[in-house]
Amino acid sequence: MLSILNRLGQKIRRSSLVVAALAVAACQPVASRGPSVDTSAPVPVALLVPGGSGQAGDETLALSLQNAARMAIADLGGVRIDLRVYKTGGQPGQAQAMAVRAADEGAKIILGPVFAQEANAVGVAMASRGINVLSFSNNTDIAGGNVFVLGPTFQNTADRLASYAAQQGKRKVLIVNDRNPAGEIGRNAISRGVSSAGGTVVGTASYEFSQNGIVQATPQIAAQIRSTGADALFMTADTSGALPLLTQMLRDNRIDPSVAQFIGLTRWDIPAATLALPSVQGGWFALPDPAPNQQYQARYQSTFGSAPHPISGLAYDGIAAIGALIKQGNANALSTSGLTQGSGFVGVNGIFRLRSDGTNQRGLAVAEIRNSQLVIIDPAPRSFGGAGF
Repeated sequence: MLSILNRLGQKIRRSSLVVAALAVAACQPVASRGPSVDTSAPVPVALLVPGGSGQAGDETLALSLQNAARMAIADLGGVRIDLRVYKTGGQPGQAQAMAVRAADEGAKIILGPVFAQEANAVGVAMASRGINVLSFSNNTDIAGGNVFVLGPTFQNTADRLASYAAQQGKRKVLIVNDRNPAGEIGRNAISRGVSSAGGTVVGTASYEFSQNGIVQATPQIAAQIRSTGADALFMTADTSGALPLLTQMLRDNRIDPSVAQFIGLTRWDIPAATLALPSVQGGWFALPDPAPNQQYQARYQSTFGSAPHPISGLAYDGIAAIGALIKQGNANALSTSGLTQGSGFVGVNGIFRLRSDGTNQRGLAVAEIRNSQLVIIDPAPRSFGGAGF
């Protein structure tokens, strides 16, 4: 139990960083049609990475994003992309300056940056120039106009899991969330997902984001499950935060997946050691299509001699989408209408498409933790409009 409590304590100390990441200025760029491109010549694409910050983690991420983008370009087969890399230092002001420089130097689209505040600043600067921004953020607060988020979103995950749960007869859902900004955003996404899937939110419960808060709240959560007749418990907790302690306390209060199906909004297989925890056995969560992701991991490792950063695949996805559009030979390939084509694209995490509101939709698999192993119980869809959508 000590290791669980230590991880939770570390997560709580980092909570101020989460708040900062979510507290983005509500400055929505205006809609953008996108510049005309000559698809018969190399198309200039700007990649904005967090290099130059002086932080080792940022440098590692920056290199991994560059490597993934170049690997994607090599896979395009005949489509020519002139990739130009700019370092933002992880700062909104510098990111905006680099985006302006990139546009001045001929960039037709911006891939990146990573952090929400950076992407927001870049989007504002690029709106008047008619240049779209494919950011690596997953913060939907900044999405819209000429800014798209490539990162996995709470809403996409909530929709997938709520739909699968409803198909399995789990339609009476109690939502349990961390009492912090991320938990509240997750709670709202789950509520919308359950409603869209035809289910019913029979109640909500939350806990103070602390060890003592979880211990105190769990008996009331258990009582609420019994009183509402909930057949599913949809949680926002993650593996580095409240999840291990919360699920253990629920079981101590005689609540397990046989009473109400445990469903997680976050990945329960990272780190992999979480799969061995007795308290999470039988839980459901969503993840990207494992097959293409495993292929990407293996190729990156063999090509560069190290494992890719977890979000580096977003750079590959961005280039894959840009390349697929350029290959069509249309001058408006990188316009908003091109980027939001309904058929979507295929990336290292499976199929995905960009929506007109700047968010994205990704094909996800549903997994269950069974005997300390990850078992896919509903495969990721291979096309939009098929099973899973």
